[in-house]
Amino acid sequence: MARFTLPTARLDAALFAGWRAPLRRSLIATLDLAFPPDCGFCRAAIDSSKLGLLCTTCRQELLAGPAACPRCGRASSALFHEESCSRCAGLRYPFVRTLRLAAYEGAMRAAVLRAKRSGERELTMALGELLAEQAAPTLAPWQPHAVLAVPMHWTRRVRRGVNSPQILTRALAAKLGVPVADHVLVRRRRTAPQASLSTRERAQNVRGAFQARRHRDLQGARLVLVDDVMTTGATVKEAAKSLRRAGAEAIHVVVLARAEELD
Repeated sequence: MARFTLPTARLDAALFAGWRAPLRRSLIATLDLAFPPDCGFCRAAIDSSKLGLLCTTCRQELLAGPAACPRCGRASSALFHEESCSRCAGLRYPFVRTLRLAAYEGAMRAAVLRAKRSGERELTMALGELLAEQAAPTLAPWQPHAVLAVPMHWTRRVRRGVNSPQILTRALAAKLGVPVADHVLVRRRRTAPQASLSTRERAQNVRGAFQARRHRDLQGARLVLVDDVMTTGATVKEAAKSLRRAGAEAIHVVVLARAEELD
């Protein structure tokens, strides 16, 4: 399969790629002397050359929570063969696994909601750095070809003024050293907000909402699909189905948080 090549991927690689890390640390240390940085979440002063974009306390609070099922991402203490939990065993998904940083509660819920606002780009970048740091070690051996975000309808993007999943995607893609491939999946229609809908209504709401553009690079592609929060999984399932129909071989889902209140 041919490699994706996108300007955004090359730009992000310049900011995050490992071989530039010494230069980046030196530059950050110099800037820290003149402009002491703040934690992206609590705004406390930090040494970003050592801690990244979050303070130690916030990192611990954001990552707190029980272990999750590697397949559906729900909190679980009953894993079967370390591949699935009692709630997803036997179910068919259009993706291989789900990686989540935490449950959608407490500090992580507050961070996800704040990141949806246009004035919180620093927080979103901090969350992207944390997501990349935590997810890359698991994803790298799988050798994904590209990373892409669950697309947002353009009207919602204009109203919000920010697309936080795209920012998360760029950080993760740069950490993995692979391109961003947001050009291959589009949102065909505007859907109602999922938050107020039941499980069945959520699935109906997003049915047929995505379309993957057929492209020779999608044939046999191993892709990472990124979103900020996953509740019932209806949205990522529908997006992954579109990618599979267009030729993708396998998809891993990566989210900041997984909600537990709906089955």
